[in-house]
Amino acid sequence: MSQTITTTLGPVRLLGDNPTPIWGMANAERNRRMAESAAKTGSTLAAGHELLFNLTYAFDPLLLRLVLETPGTLFTWGSTPIVGQVPQGVDPLTAPTVIDLSDGRKLYNRQLRKLEQPMVRVLDPATRRAIERQSYFGAYKGVTDILTKYLWPELALVLTRIAAQLRMTPNMVSVIGVTLCLLATWLFAQGMFWTGFLSGFIFMVLDTVDGKLARCTITSSKWGNVIDHGVDLVHPPFWWYFWGTGLAYWGLSLSTRAFTLVMVAVIAGYVLQRLIEGMFLKDFRMDIHVWRPFDSRFRLITARRNPNMVILFVSLLFARPDIGLIALAWWTVISLIVHAVRLAQAYAVRRSGKAIISWMDEAEAAA
Repeated sequence: MSQTITTTLGPVRLLGDNPTPIWGMANAERNRRMAESAAKTGSTLAAGHELLFNLTYAFDPLLLRLVLETPGTLFTWGSTPIVGQVPQGVDPLTAPTVIDLSDGRKLYNRQLRKLEQPMVRVLDPATRRAIERQSYFGAYKGVTDILTKYLWPELALVLTRIAAQLRMTPNMVSVIGVTLCLLATWLFAQGMFWTGFLSGFIFMVLDTVDGKLARCTITSSKWGNVIDHGVDLVHPPFWWYFWGTGLAYWGLSLSTRAFTLVMVAVIAGYVLQRLIEGMFLKDFRMDIHVWRPFDSRFRLITARRNPNMVILFVSLLFARPDIGLIALAWWTVISLIVHAVRLAQAYAVRRSGKAIISWMDEAEAAA
């Protein structure tokens, strides 16, 4: 049994039927959303081709991106078609490129910076929750900070499921998060560090939830991404500045000279580090943190918001938020130096005539 539906992307053939919902929607609706989302990002189908989805299965969205990049590609599980961009009206198994994923091969997901075997599973009532869990963790970046990777994934999964059941949009979650972010900034300025830390912690978790909700329910939007990434980019220096001014309420104000030096370190260091990351991405077409295994490991602790908050949390445990801010400044400078050295090393490698290739690409080729 199959049916063809029309989407902005083009004709989509749905194989079979499946009443089992996933993330609060039918699998046919989820696949339709994936096709429409791909069209919004500029993807197109080759002339005379159609997109094919097997509704019996749930699969990693990475597979859709790959088939859209290469017309005539079909991913299968054994001899069962899963997803592909194939010539219209023909047996999909006769597609020019048929890739069987049941052999356990791993694929590199550049968007999420990780190398793993993509999910392909039969969707039924017995497997639904496990598939939702796997698709949720599948939406996680493989290279990220230590808190996002290890501390709150389970909590964010629960909140993502609740948000999906309540039919909340990612933008709704983002609005709640931004409100808490602003509240944390004000609380830091008032010296209410513990309360501000709690507000900031919830915001940091929701900062994960909105992205995972968007990916799992296929409801991301251009403006949602702009707001989410814009807030992420802008707010950290404000947190560190108002943490510094809030020290007055603890009787731990830094001297004018010390405060100026700390702010130059944390703000200029943050801006320069992000510029280095942007230069690496522009010149080498990859994130600096996926070049070599060292870079991926260093991303766990580099001076971004979440690792910096660990430093401040430890300082609060010892009732010395002033020392925490100074330690944050030093760690920012150290992280900046590491990134600058890695950028210089990459330019040196390119000048020597060698290609700059991610270790994940190398691992995928070896597999």
